[in-house]
Amino acid sequence: MVDEPVFRALADSSRRQLLDLLFERDGRTLTELESELPMTRFGVMKHLRVLEEAELITTRKVGREKLHYLNPVPIQLISDRWISKYAVGRASALADLKTILEGRTTMTTENKPKLVNQIIINAPQARVWEAITTPEFSSRYYYGCAVETDLTPGSSFTYKMQDGSPIVEGEVIVSDPPNRLVHTYHSLWPPMNEDAPTRVTWELTAMPGGVTRVTVVHEDFQGETATYQGLQSGGWAWILSNMKTVLETGESMPQGY
Repeated sequence: MVDEPVFRALADSSRRQLLDLLFERDGRTLTELESELPMTRFGVMKHLRVLEEAELITTRKVGREKLHYLNPVPIQLISDRWISKYAVGRASALADLKTILEGRTTMTTENKPKLVNQIIINAPQARVWEAITTPEFSSRYYYGCAVETDLTPGSSFTYKMQDGSPIVEGEVIVSDPPNRLVHTYHSLWPPMNEDAPTRVTWELTAMPGGVTRVTVVHEDFQGETATYQGLQSGGWAWILSNMKTVLETGESMPQGY
């Protein structure tokens, strides 16, 4: 059962406490997390390893520090898998999920990534790259919006709605097919349009068995802006979950979120 590692990880109260700590403030070191739990450093490391194996957290190296980040994508996938199937109480359950995801009040130092999301997709790396960079694919999982870009550094990177009007504008910074894509991000949707541009990094890693690990790092937020809050409260989790669904099943998720 695909969900088993997540349910197993959530079954332990100490691991739930670690997730609660990352809900409160993301991007914490092992030392910071250890200070909050009544157990040894080794014990905390073991619990973090279980959470990472379940993909409920991701880690990033910043200088000498290894930082731990909540990864809400598995929570979104479980929501899609179980709440969509058993529709009783659907609205309230989704509201609860939204509350959980919005419960994180992440603000770290300026050199730390702000939002880190990761997902494993059962598709070749080249196919995932195509899904990220072509309008035909992106329109099926990115809220109906199609990406337009020629991937040349310095060129535009735009998401357009079905009527052709742009909803997100940016500029390509780095393009290394099919491994890495970096672009700026500026939403034109009020009130996000008042925020300064941010930066998005897509990292694709081929794994054994023809699957691909996708990591999205969204950073350079000027505080807890409207853009930050919108994407933190499930935006990226839904986009990546929908991309996974499209690539693995050929069908898009219902836009009831």
